[in-house]
Order: sequence, then structure tokens, then C-alpha cells
Amino acid sequence: MLKGKNVIVTGATRGIGREIALTLAQNGANIAMNYRNLNSEVEDLINEIKSFGVDALAIKCDVSITEEVDNFVKEVKSHYNTIDVLVNNAGITKDGLILRMKEEDFDDVLDVNLKGTFNTTKSVSSIMVRQKYGKIINISSVVGIAGNAGQCNYAASKAGVIGFSKSVARELASRNINVNVVAPGYINTDMTKNLPDKVKEEIIKSIPMKKIGDPKEVANLVLFLSSNLSDYITGQVINVDGGMVMA
Repeated sequence: MLKGKNVIVTGATRGIGREIALTLAQNGANIAMNYRNLNSEVEDLINEIKSFGVDALAIKCDVSITEEVDNFVKEVKSHYNTIDVLVNNAGITKDGLILRMKEEDFDDVLDVNLKGTFNTTKSVSSIMVRQKYGKIINISSVVGIAGNAGQCNYAASKAGVIGFSKSVARELASRNINVNVVAPGYINTDMTKNLPDKVKEEIIKSIPMKKIGDPKEVANLVLFLSSNLSDYITGQVINVDGGMVMA
């Protein structure tokens, strides 16, 4: 579905981002990713991506720092010549109740989750405009739609991603660039694996499909939105949550 396409996936070294990178690579895409610290996770992912017969590129970059993002995108463009798809997946959490939340914890989450999405989208969209083609998929969360106690910073950042994406979709649609949002619910990652069993049980009760999702189910939607099958879809928010949040 993506043979010969060049894709940036931020936050690709673990969890949902890792599954997205592998799924797109399995479908023929070359993958460029950022990392904060080079470690065995990054090296293992590069080798696994290359095992599918495609190319992989990893560059040190903090998405919250504009200059690092611009340099990252320039290197990817120089290496691949085109950037066909951008998947903004990088994100952090620093949970806490509003009465106890530190200002720096609020700022840090907004800087990575929202400003990081702005930085990469701005830098890549200038290339896509010249190409007259591109797909941008921003990973939000159902928390950005429904809210969640103890996550006001995360919810604000992910709600911001949705509003940002809808605005950019309107700006870029005439240039043949699609911008869409994927909003996962509870997905089986390291974060959810470590939850107490009682908490997991309560979560499952709140999901109509009565199960926690798999990263592959998010990645499959990203694959569709990255492909030409989604050419007439833009400005949309699609939940992957087993029916937990229905707008």
C-alpha cells in the first residue's frame, strides 16, 4: 500500500509508535524516526524495519525544540528527497490532580504533545506544499475529547492537537494534503500493562467491546490514512477505543 513512500514517525521507539513504524514498513514505506537517546530499542527497531526490505533512518531530535525539528526534517528530506507522510505520535504524560500539578509538568506536556506537533507539521508541510502531495496523521487521544481526572495537562494537549489538525486541514486541503487525527482509547502498551488489575477491570467495564485495544489496531488505521485509499478524507477525528467515547 505504501511502496516507495517516505514516512516520518515521531515517538516510534516504543508502544503505539513502534507498531505504526513497523506496520508502515511492512507495507513498503521507508521510515525516518527521531530519538532523544540512542539505545538498543532504537537500533533494534532500525534492524527490524530494514528486515522488510525498506530503508530506516534515525536522527536525534527533541520535537519540542524548533531548531532540532527543522534540522531533523532537512536531513530526512536530503536523504529521501521527498516526505510523503508525517505521523505525529511523540507524546508524554505527567499526570496529577489540578490542585497538585506543577506548572512545569503542565508546560512540559504541552511542549511535547502540542508544540511538538506544531513544529513537525510546520516544517514538513512546507515540503508537502511544494510536492503538492502529503498525508499528515496526528495521534491524539479520547482523553482530548472526553477529559480524564488527573490528566488536565494531557487532555489539554490532545484537545489542542484536534483543533490544530482541523485548522491545518482547511489550510492545506487545496494543496492535495490530507490532515487527520487518530484518537486511541485504552491500548495495551507498557503504561496500561502496569495498571493494577482492579483498575483494568473498571476500564474494561467502561468499554462497550469489553476489551483493551492492541497497538496494531491503531497502526492499521494509520496505514489506511497514509495510503491513497483515504484521498478524500481530511479534517476527521477517528477514535480507536472499542466504543468507549461516542460523540
